[in-house]
Amino acid sequence: MAVRRLVACAVAVTVGFGFASAGIASTAVAEQGTDRGETQRIIDGFVADGVPGAMVYAGNESGTWTVRSGTAKLGTERPIRPSDRVRVGSNTKMFVAAVVLQLVDEGKLRLDAPIEEYLPGLVQGNGYDGNKITLRQLLQHTSGMGNYTDDTLYDPEAQQREWQPEELVRIGLSYPPSFDPGTKWEYSNTGYILLGMAVEAVSGKEIGAQITDRLLRPYGLTQSNYPESGDKKIRGPHARGYDAFPGRGVEDMTEQLEPSVAGAAGALISTGPDLIRFVEALLDGEVVSPELLAQMRDTVPATDFRYGLGLQEFALSCGGSAWGHSGGIPGYFTFTTVTDDGRTAFLVANGRRADGTRVPSLEAADSALCAQQ
Repeated sequence: MAVRRLVACAVAVTVGFGFASAGIASTAVAEQGTDRGETQRIIDGFVADGVPGAMVYAGNESGTWTVRSGTAKLGTERPIRPSDRVRVGSNTKMFVAAVVLQLVDEGKLRLDAPIEEYLPGLVQGNGYDGNKITLRQLLQHTSGMGNYTDDTLYDPEAQQREWQPEELVRIGLSYPPSFDPGTKWEYSNTGYILLGMAVEAVSGKEIGAQITDRLLRPYGLTQSNYPESGDKKIRGPHARGYDAFPGRGVEDMTEQLEPSVAGAAGALISTGPDLIRFVEALLDGEVVSPELLAQMRDTVPATDFRYGLGLQEFALSCGGSAWGHSGGIPGYFTFTTVTDDGRTAFLVANGRRADGTRVPSLEAADSALCAQQ
């Protein structure tokens, strides 16, 4: 059976499943005295709505604090901790974008070069022309590329097999373009698979090795790793991740997801402290040149946020904005945010609500960031 038909069925039924509330008391740990009650109320609501567990890790230059609710593992009372490793999904895109921009700084890639220049003949047919789609458009989701994860990410069969990037791109190309390149915005994971392939084409190293060598090691992100194809384990302390599929009910997805199905679009494993450390370094100008950081922060309207080059901008209810990225992947939803004045917030939820929807992560992050003003 074709992958597309499988996943259409899977997604249609998955939204009808949820998670039994863990029934674990909420906890708050704070190294600062400010009341975090609103943030606690929000994540308690996530658990009441069926999410197994949730945590917000936040802070500023004065210190950090944590609120959490539910459990890191069903059947136990162990809460999610800041040091727990989880799959962070599309937070990976910030790292891919940083590698691409470093290669631009080095003269090995050009932002406004067509993808055809680096991957000749790959993006052609079904209305696509790789000569008209630039790296900038792929980074910013303005390419019009079809989204391969509509077919794969929540399909139980597709989750289990190893994938080559070219295969994922072909799935994306099987959808006609959503619009002419550069004319609109629409999220496409296929674009980031292509960017990972372009990085390898000019450097001779796979994107995971580039992320490790250029970002994880130099910035001391010791609790993060980009798993190789075939490595489904999360090593070290971690929160379990849960999801639901037709005929299977609630499943522990922690070691079931084949990382190559996410690839450069979302394979990274990390923690809240590591992600915050990276975004802080990025915004402080330590990762890419000032000129390219300014372009990274040059955003276009998206949905309830604005999107730059691998970086999301979120308006805050208390004024100003936060920068970072969200990440949804079977088992986990994560959200990393940092403001220019040094406030930080990281959210993780290890499952969906009972109605099959993801948690309203911006509400929790907004609460945590605005509580620090």
